[in-house]
Amino acid sequence: MSKEYEDEFFEETSEELQEEPQKKKGFFRRLKEGMAKTRNSIASGLNSIFHGFSKIDEDFYEELEEVLIMADIGVATTGEILDNLRAKVKELHIKEPEACRELLMESIREQMEVPDDAYDFEEGPSVLLVVGVNGVGKTTTTGKIAWLLKNDGRKVLLAAADTFRAAATEQLVEWSHRAGCDIIAAKEGADPAAVVFDAVSAAKARKADVLICDTAGRLHNKKNLMDELGKINRVIDREYPGAKRETLVVLDGTTGQNALAQAKQFNEICNITGIVITKLDGTAKGGIAIAIQKELGIPVKYIGVGESVRDMQKFDPEAYVRALFDVSDKDE
Repeated sequence: MSKEYEDEFFEETSEELQEEPQKKKGFFRRLKEGMAKTRNSIASGLNSIFHGFSKIDEDFYEELEEVLIMADIGVATTGEILDNLRAKVKELHIKEPEACRELLMESIREQMEVPDDAYDFEEGPSVLLVVGVNGVGKTTTTGKIAWLLKNDGRKVLLAAADTFRAAATEQLVEWSHRAGCDIIAAKEGADPAAVVFDAVSAAKARKADVLICDTAGRLHNKKNLMDELGKINRVIDREYPGAKRETLVVLDGTTGQNALAQAKQFNEICNITGIVITKLDGTAKGGIAIAIQKELGIPVKYIGVGESVRDMQKFDPEAYVRALFDVSDKDE
């Protein structure tokens, strides 16, 4: 995480963080603002296609393909979206290109369904591991999810198991204060599995609903990371067998296809159950959220479109697509 990003994190006041999370109405507006760069990169291309073509032909589909790929939706996912669109156009006997806009939105939305049980871990008792390389906003994401759960009535305990990165524990301790959650931490360089062991014991004793563990992210040394996460998982399996398990990988949306590559690597190391995409407000390639979910078959569960706690929420495919196409939300 950059120094500037950390400074802005610590500038948030306690009063701001103790407010109840904003309702969907407020977050959709922030989502639209946060998706502006991606929307602008797609909008001009789509508008010229929908208004510039007089008929739906192969040239029309080729132009659509280029615009979607440029938004980092990916070649394979774009192909599926367009195949879906072609089928709908044929079935409904659509002739006018402009009439395809809503169908395209529907085709994209169908690539991003979130399962009904995606957030079952919230009911607890559960253990949530947060993984990801350093710099993607992993520790901040851990704190924000804790805040969301706490303000939704859950009893949350944090574990500072990233003992490798300097200031990671200090940062998470600050989040614990602001979110009103207890935290289990140790000195820098301590054994992460030992921290998790203590945290699991505390979670059971204090009857926490959700234990959230921030972990280190040394992906350049995959074997060490694999060994470390393996040890942590064995501790949880042994000490807390009845707990629901969740492993979220945090990805930086501004890195585009690199984020997809990171997700694939982490999925090889541990059983990823969900994806968090941060910094979507800083990129014109927010379509990566679609590509990652479709190519990995793992749902996006949270997205961040800013640095405030209010800028991270559960992922809503309907709201995401409407923000992408600048369509007003029914609850806006």
